[in-house]
Amino acid sequence: MPTIASINKPRRGRPPKVSPAGDNTRAILIRSGVEALTENSFVSAGIEGILKKVGVPKGSFYHYFKNKEDFGLAVIDEYAKYFAEKLDSHLLDQQKSPLKRLESFVNSTEKSIKKYNYKRGCLVGNLGQEIGLLPDSFRESLQGIFLNWQQRVCTCLEEAQIEGELSRDANCKQLAEFFWIGWEGAVMRAKLMQSADPLSLYFHGFITALPK
Repeated sequence: MPTIASINKPRRGRPPKVSPAGDNTRAILIRSGVEALTENSFVSAGIEGILKKVGVPKGSFYHYFKNKEDFGLAVIDEYAKYFAEKLDSHLLDQQKSPLKRLESFVNSTEKSIKKYNYKRGCLVGNLGQEIGLLPDSFRESLQGIFLNWQQRVCTCLEEAQIEGELSRDANCKQLAEFFWIGWEGAVMRAKLMQSADPLSLYFHGFITALPK
């Protein structure tokens, strides 16, 4: 049975904040795109607004990206790396039991969503809600990210089985998929209500329903 430490870890951290005058214009644009798409839909997010915010001319944008689709895929990839790092910071914490690690992730997300006044959600979840309007290339990318996140939670639950927190008969793969299906809905409801209560309520229900 694989351990959670065996999952390949992505490059650490968010895209760095750098000056547009340097050689990191592409990184600046991607970072701005991540911020924009955690708050707005891809369809409504205008390239002009992103460029204006970071002070980059339109010509520079097309030097680094073929089009808006190419830019969107780069933004998705960067967010996926950041979020996988966030998951690992909690799910790899050997100082806590496996289920406490999952709880730590939930608590961290509650603090984060409050910090941004319930305006920012999950970029991947946001895009998933408008998938019918997005390029076909986005679907495969988003599905791959969800599978990656599910595997991380699945491995954590398998460790919970080993430590006796979870029944040996539990189907960890299905439970991990169920966690993310419900979690994305809870994040959306938290933004709508401007309250972290849906996150707490969902996680309490998830943990309570786990076979012990």
